[in-house]
Amino acid sequence: MFGFWGLSFLLVLTPGADWAYMIRAGLRGRAVLPSLAGLLAGHLALVALVAAGVAALVARRPEVLAVLTVLGAAYLVWLGVGALLRPAGPVAVTVDGSGSRIGSRVGSGIGEAVRGAGVSGLNPKVLLLFLAVLPQFTDPGGGWSLGLQILLLGLVHVVGCAAVYAGVGVGARAVLAARPAAARVLSRCSGALMALLGVALLAGQLVG
Repeated sequence: MFGFWGLSFLLVLTPGADWAYMIRAGLRGRAVLPSLAGLLAGHLALVALVAAGVAALVARRPEVLAVLTVLGAAYLVWLGVGALLRPAGPVAVTVDGSGSRIGSRVGSGIGEAVRGAGVSGLNPKVLLLFLAVLPQFTDPGGGWSLGLQILLLGLVHVVGCAAVYAGVGVGARAVLAARPAAARVLSRCSGALMALLGVALLAGQLVG
């Protein structure tokens, strides 16, 4: 368990699409928590798929992973281009008791959570990581089912994601809140990173 936690935490610390998304969310102020919840939900969904035996399905039907890769890559490109064209800036938080403002915040939060779940849940690299790593840390003779062991290991990974990604989002908001120009530059950089990751995944499918 500790060996897996160490490896998982190092992987979470490696910047990627999740980092880019949380930086952009941090610049939007109120969207940090919904975006984080969405990312974690996507990771949990992939863990559940692996625990349910999706590894065997991918082994039999490699086109399943190919389709997931194309969908995930296209989604990253779409989000990245959107960030490049409409860079996020620090959002001032105001107190407003109107029902319309509350409804707007709720709707925005749900949208950010859905987008976050798409970023992690449609990321083929995350699925490949789980397929390759999680089974290596299970013990067939450990007394627990392999599915349950994979779920527990996945929860360990998600806890690490929660700690790191929350720090990334809150840090981006705190450091850049008073620097609108720097915030827009960083937002464009995070968008470019997401777009480049998506293009690289698509290119890998075409070359393969």
